[in-house]
Amino acid sequence: MADTPDKQATTAIFLDLLKQAAAAHGVYEKNELGGKYDNDWPQWYAAHMTDALATLGYDLVARPAHQRR
Repeated sequence: MADTPDKQATTAIFLDLLKQAAAAHGVYEKNELGGKYDNDWPQWYAAHMTDALATLGYDLVARPAHQRR
């Protein structure tokens, strides 16, 4: 995929949200799990990212290629 302004903007959004998720997950592990490693971190991150994207107004839904722009 070519490096376009849309791709750069999307990458920046995801990078920022992943950094926020990492910080929030560290707090979650410390406060909710008593400092223990979270083996289910992928599920936690997925839910956190879904919520964060929805808060920003994004709705990620998979669509068949023929239904895309």
